[in-house]
Amino acid sequence: MAAYVVITREKTLDPAKLDEYKQVAPATFERHPVMMLASHGRKEVVEGPPIDEILILEFASYDEAIAWYRSPEYQAVSETRLQGGEYRIIITEGLTAM
Repeated sequence: MAAYVVITREKTLDPAKLDEYKQVAPATFERHPVMMLASHGRKEVVEGPPIDEILILEFASYDEAIAWYRSPEYQAVSETRLQGGEYRIIITEGLTAM
C-alpha cells in the first residue's frame, strides 16, 4: 500500500540554505524510489495558517517512506533544510485499492 510524505515549509529563515538543500536532497532518493506528486507549485491555503511551500511524495509503502526519512543520507542533509526554514512533515499510509 502506498504511503505519502507531505512536507510544508511554514516559514523561510535562510533562502541560501534552502538553495543548498535543493542541490543535495535529490541524492537521498537514490536508494528510496519515490514519485513526486506535487513540488512547489501553485497553492492556496483555504483553512489554517499560511505556508511558504508544499511538497507531496509517494513511496511504495509506509515502511519505505519511514526508511527514507530516517536514512543517514536524508538526516545528514535535513540539517541544512532546518537552517533554511521551519517545516512540518507528515508521513501517512494511503488507502487500499477498492
